[in-house]
Formats: sequence, structure tokens, C-alpha cells
Amino acid sequence: MGIHGLWSYVSSNSEFFSDLKLSHMKIIIDGNSLYHRLYFTSGINQQHGGEYDVFADVVHRFFDALFVCNVEPYVVLDGGCDYTNKKFETLKQRAQERIRAAHCSSRGSHGCVLPLLARDVFVQVLSRLQIPFVQCLSEADWEIACLASQWAYPVLTMDSDFCIFDLSAGFCPLVNFDWNRIKKCKQTSQLYIPAKCFLLDKLCMHFDKLNKDLLPLFAVMIGNDYININAMDTFFSRVTFPGSSNLRRDTHARIHGLLHWLSTFGNPKEAIEKVVECLHERDRNAVRECLCLSMKEYKLSASQLADYFTSGASLSSVPRVMDVLPPWVLKALGKAELAPFIIDVLVLQRVFLIPQVENSRLSSSHMCSLPIRQVLYGLLLHAKRQSSSVSSEGVAIKDKVHQVEEFSRQDVALKKSLIQAVVPDSTESVFLENIVTVPASVCRQVLLETLGVTSSVAKAVPSHLSLAASVTSYWLTHSNPKPSLLHLQAVLLGIVYGELRRITKTADPAASREDVKTTCWALQKLHRMPRWSLDVDVAHIFSQWQTSLQMSLYLNQVLRCPLQEPEIQCGTFMHQVFQELNSKATPRSLLSGSALASRLYENLLTAVTSELPLDFFHPKKRGKKSAAQKKDSKSKMSKNVSTKSLHNTDNRFALLSLDED
Repeated sequence: MGIHGLWSYVSSNSEFFSDLKLSHMKIIIDGNSLYHRLYFTSGINQQHGGEYDVFADVVHRFFDALFVCNVEPYVVLDGGCDYTNKKFETLKQRAQERIRAAHCSSRGSHGCVLPLLARDVFVQVLSRLQIPFVQCLSEADWEIACLASQWAYPVLTMDSDFCIFDLSAGFCPLVNFDWNRIKKCKQTSQLYIPAKCFLLDKLCMHFDKLNKDLLPLFAVMIGNDYININAMDTFFSRVTFPGSSNLRRDTHARIHGLLHWLSTFGNPKEAIEKVVECLHERDRNAVRECLCLSMKEYKLSASQLADYFTSGASLSSVPRVMDVLPPWVLKALGKAELAPFIIDVLVLQRVFLIPQVENSRLSSSHMCSLPIRQVLYGLLLHAKRQSSSVSSEGVAIKDKVHQVEEFSRQDVALKKSLIQAVVPDSTESVFLENIVTVPASVCRQVLLETLGVTSSVAKAVPSHLSLAASVTSYWLTHSNPKPSLLHLQAVLLGIVYGELRRITKTADPAASREDVKTTCWALQKLHRMPRWSLDVDVAHIFSQWQTSLQMSLYLNQVLRCPLQEPEIQCGTFMHQVFQELNSKATPRSLLSGSALASRLYENLLTAVTSELPLDFFHPKKRGKKSAAQKKDSKSKMSKNVSTKSLHNTDNRFALLSLDED
């Protein structure tokens, strides 16, 4: 949620905090706060499509620091958007702010832009490290607070709502959590992480033993993401708070004064009556009811997450709007095997598409993945036709056409579009309810047909790279502007670089080969070179590859992963290597040290281009030709291709022989 101005006020008062040495204990982590904090404070590039490899390493080091200090983490992630729509206006406002930030970043100005796939990378690292984690069905704040209250563990977060929840162990702000500065205790020799811990008792003592039950009322009156009562402006204009004139900042003055004012009451009921006395008579009943109802947001209960973490029990408290979902869907959502995007489609039929750093004068890069999303919407929303195609009188009923509201960028503004769900013939017998019983081969065919590729593309590369290769083939034919050969080479080299990194970090037999290590190190040095200034047109084309990958990952998840999910590749590397290719380098020169890397690149290139038209990268001017001329033209094209495009016959990275095509 978040309370307006509260964190900046609290953080400026050190008396509300105590020092904490985290060691040999358990901690509950607000996952969304953590991955935002780690990405934005680790010097990771935000402009060039996501420095995902570096981000994954940072996440890995963070949890290594916890393990070294014997701190046991439990990570809780947000799920879908608020299904009550109380936060809808706030969500639209934040979406517009992200669009502006991405636009500013594309023009060289500062703007905090979380890359498109950062959350997915975070979840992949949690899975690899086997960190206990859960994805809530909606926002996680309340669930985290209930778990922390029941287990009496501190919470690691940046959310100011945790200044209101009554948690005996308090919460540790991420800004004061020095995980990369581990210390040793002189008395016990134990390693620990120095931190600050906010304690509600300290705040209440500071305000004349303020009754904790009054704090939810304080939060509602100040305003949070869910509620902002206009009548409160009338109240604040008519009440004079003691000592408020000594505070320079209006927001802090209001917070400080209101806390002092509330400390004069014994319980919320007394305070609410005093509040409504200051309002117009016509507003009193409505405001009283709104205050009482909104305060319930902070009332804690027994946690359903406790059983989830201790015994693996399914999430038991399912909102009414979600209790119609199949059991396998609810289970997969809890394990983050289905993304929050899926929840929003199922529950709200409304999604917000995350803006990327791209050319704001062009259509949103998300237009590239629109056909994938339409099929995804069709799978999620269309009902069983056997039960809905005939009325009780035996009259045929036209199938309902489902639509999803999409909020995305148009120029530098937020625009709503109604997108029609599509149900291809191949998915006629595939429903959300029965996907778990559908053969993997059928699900694989649905996925490949959506991407417009045949099974030969997926089979031409290692199984864990099949989806990345299929997505790349889709991207080539759906991007606008159309990618050049250099764009394709950069993407494929990015996949190769990611694979070499994976090999060197795992027990893969190839990890001991010196040529693999040397080539991986050389590519890593290239990645760490001073970055070129952002080319927004290049960024736009690579952004289309990322959105295609993202939506393919989600479609693959809904189909129960008929293709293995790949490790997400580094966007910044693709930008860097594109500039190198555009300058002097060739794929052969970059991979010449490793036969394994060269062979993988060739296989990827063959897979993604095998079904392209022969003149895809060098289209000819259209004109009427005789059959003989067409045959002669095709023959020449297969033999005489530009050395600049690396299609020459003595280049081992050439496209698949055009004669063989």
C-alpha cells in the first residue's frame, strides 16, 4: 500500500529505531521491495534493456550474505493487482509515471526504469537457490504482516504500511540493511548483518504512549494508495495541531501534528467522532463509515502463509472472485509458476503493459507480442464450448467474445485499448480447466503455432534454448521496424553468451574446457566495456524481442511448460555487441576461440532463419518477372550474397545454405 509521506518522516527520527545484528535468525522479506531495491541501488544499467546477468549475480550475493550469517529468509511476492479496484486510479497514475521515466531515460535523462524481465529473473534465482518463497494472489503487504505477527520475525521491506502494523519484532528498512558489509561480533565471533529495526512501541512512547489501535485511523486520515478522503482536507483546515508551526515541511507537519492530536484520545471511536464533528453535517455519516471500513485493512489475522511454508499446504484463503479458478491454477500461482499478469487477465480482464526504454515516437514495442497475448487471453478466458454452445431450447448460441483492457504507451501517454481474445483451431479442445490433462505434445503444438514456427526450429538447438530460438524466429517476422541481420546476430550472440555463462557456473562437463572459459571471459570483457550512448531505434527493436520473450514465457507457463523455460538473457550485452558488429567485429571473430560456442551459434542461426524467405534481409525491388527470371534470381541469390551480411560461403557463421533452403 504505502502511506503518503510517512517513510520520509519516520526515517528522519532515529529514536523510532533500534540497532539490530542479524545473525542466526529468520526473516520475512517483501520480495517486490527487495528486487526493486537491489536493481536500483547496485549500479545496474537501466537504459539498455536490462543488465540481467549482473542483476542475477547481485541477487545471488544478497542471499549468500544471509546464508553466511545463518539468516533464514522467507520471501513473499505480490500477486495480481487489487481486485477491489480501490487502487485503480493509483495504478494508472504510476503507469503514466513509468512511461514518462522511460521516455526521459531514452533521451539521456535520469529516470528509474525497472527493465521488463527483472522480476522474472528474480524468481528464477529464487528457484535456483531453493529459497522458500510464495506468490500471493493479490498484494502481499497484509499477508506479510500476518505472517510476521504470527511468527514474531522481523520484516525486510521499504513499505511504510509496516509502520502501522503491530509487529512485535518490527521491520527492517532495506535502506538501512547493510547486507554487503558483514561484520563479526567480538564477543561471539558470529558474523552478522548490521541493520536498523523500526519498533512501533518506540513511536507510541514518543507520542505520549499513543494507543496503537489509533494508528490505522491515522493511516486512513493521512491517505494511502487505497483511499484519499477529500473531506479530510476540511478537517485539517479546521484543526490546529500543537507544535506544528515548528516543522518546516507541510507533509511532516501534518503527520507530526496528527499523531500528537490522536494521542489525546483513548480509542478510535472517540477520535472518529471528534473528526466528523469538524465536517459538514451532510458528510459525517459517509466519512464515519468510510473511516471505520478502511481501518479494517490493517486488522491482522492468522496467516495462511505459515502452513504454506511449513507443510506445503495450498493457499487456503482465496478471494471470492478467484474461487472459481481450477485448483491447479491456484497452486501454480502460489508457487509463482504463473505470473501476476495471468491473475490480472483471469480476475480483472485488465492488464498494464510495462513501458520500456525505446523510441517513444513509434508504436509501443508491446505491439510486437500482441498476437501472442491474444492467444493467451483466449486460452485463459474462453469457456468449454460443449457446455455453452446450445441453449436449453436447443438453439445454437454464439460464443461469447472475450476482451481484455490493455493499458499501454501511446507516444508518452497512457492509453487504454480493448483487445479481443483469439481462440485458434489448435486450442479448440484446450481449456484452462483441462490443460493439466492435455498431452504435452498438443500444448507444444499450440505454443509453436502461436509463434509461427515448426517443431524443427525447436529441435535444432538444445532443449533449454528451444523457446528462445522460437521466440527469435517470431520476433524477426513480427517486429516493426524490421530487424536487420546485425540485430539478429546480436540477439543470437546474447543467447550464446548466456549459455557460456550458464556452463561455467554449473557442473556442466564443458565447464572445464579452457576454450569455453576463455571465450566467455572475452565476451564478458566486451560486456563490461564503456557503453555506447543509447540508440533508441536499436533499443526499440530489442525491446520488441524482450516483450515477445516475456509473453511467450507466460503462454508457455499456462500450457504447463511444454518447452523448457530458458534463463533470461542480458539485454545490455545485445546492445553492446550490436555496436561492435556495426563497427568492426563479426560473430566469427567474437567466437573464434571456442568450437562449442561457434557450433551453438551456427545451430541457432540455422534454426531461426530456416523458414525465412530467401531475400528476408535483402529484399529485392518488386516488379513483374517471368518464371525463368524468378528461377534465375533465386539461383543468383543463393550464390551471390554480401560478405557484409556474412552469408559468404567461406564464413562458418553463414545462414543455412540457400540451396538447401
